Amino acid sequence: MKAIHTKHAPAAIGPYSQAIAAGDFIFLSGQLGIDPETGALAENGVTAQAEQACKNIAAILKKAGLSMDAVVKTTCFLATMDDFNAFNDVYAKHFTSKPARSCFAVAALPKDGLCEIEVMALRK
Repeated sequence: MKAIHTKHAPAAIGPYSQAIAAGDFIFLSGQLGIDPETGALAENGVTAQAEQACKNIAAILKKAGLSMDAVVKTTCFLATMDDFNAFNDVYAKHFTSKPARSCFAVAALPKDGLCEIEVMALRK
């Protein structure tokens, strides 16, 4: 196993890695809509936070030598299902290969985020 880290995505806010490479798989920790330069959540709601979360995922995958097309599975967490449609609009722009997905609402997310996306990718 090998840890993957890039300064172009937020540093882990706990005892974990941004991502781990294990064989041909890359497992990314959940990404909130945190701007890596400021450490703050993107403003203007779930759309902005989902955009930033996707940018963070793309940066980590790039560090691993992959693109968003390498993603085979996502798990998406929303603070409220009221944001489902707005979240999907952003998600569809970034995950054009349509990986398998689970999406559900949770009681709360770290830093009071509105969404979090976790991905698994495969080296081809």
